[in-house]
Amino acid sequence: MLDGVSLDQLRTFIASVDEGSFSAAARKLGRAQSVVSDLVSGLEAQIGVQLFDRSGRYPKLTPAGVVLIADARGIVDGVDFMKARAKGMASGLEAQLSVVVDVFVPIEAVTAAAKEFQEHFPRTPLQLFVEALGSVYQPVLAGTASLGVVGPLPIMPASFTAERLPSIALIMVAARDHPLASFKGSIPKSELAKHVQLVLTDRSNLSAGREIGVMSPSTWRLADLFAKHAFLLNGLGWGGMPLHSVQGDIGEGRLVELSIEDVPAGGLILPMSAVYPTSAPPGPAGRWFIERLKQCPAR
Repeated sequence: MLDGVSLDQLRTFIASVDEGSFSAAARKLGRAQSVVSDLVSGLEAQIGVQLFDRSGRYPKLTPAGVVLIADARGIVDGVDFMKARAKGMASGLEAQLSVVVDVFVPIEAVTAAAKEFQEHFPRTPLQLFVEALGSVYQPVLAGTASLGVVGPLPIMPASFTAERLPSIALIMVAARDHPLASFKGSIPKSELAKHVQLVLTDRSNLSAGREIGVMSPSTWRLADLFAKHAFLLNGLGWGGMPLHSVQGDIGEGRLVELSIEDVPAGGLILPMSAVYPTSAPPGPAGRWFIERLKQCPAR
């Protein structure tokens, strides 16, 4: 019986839930209401479960329907992803590969991948942007970059596909002569509030209204990670930096890693991802670039 369930039935079930009624789903799908109703009823018959309570003015999900709508979405999303990936595989080589990379990604990993890319795809120009926070998403949303290498932000568009990449460690540091550098024991939030925190700011509006990793009411905001690094070295504040970018400074005593309450030893682990529109998956060159970045060690 279950083998007879069709994608058409599942998509109609999802549309009926999202639109709130069979008539609204029919308008969205461009079909007659009777067809929508028949498809949902056929799905219920196929799986042997009633999905909607039809006793009221509008159909309402039954408890079983509440559980199964998530399964239906997972199945449809999986099929759509498979179709998009197959489309990318079947497409010809990109005329140009445009990539936007989060500034937290080690530049050594990017340059190593770019060097190998040049050897594998000598006729495909590589266009590379380096941005921070929501600005990494912006070129992909605008279509000026075909894929992005992004950090964690609660703004992932539903139309995007994400593939996990190696993570990056983020630690809190200050210059060796900064007052926090000589603090004994774990630094409480009340002590942090007395000092300027250097914060990487978002040039886009995608994280507007969200404060990410801000622990002090006194902040200086910089849109450039290298400027933030220079400010830290000069004792102008404390802040978080990717471990790989400050290991040398810590080893040579220019910066000190801060032990902060509620921040695990070794820093925070930031998951990174490659993202692209599900409807426009990467072609052979983009796919190679993603797989090459997956081979980079976590930092």
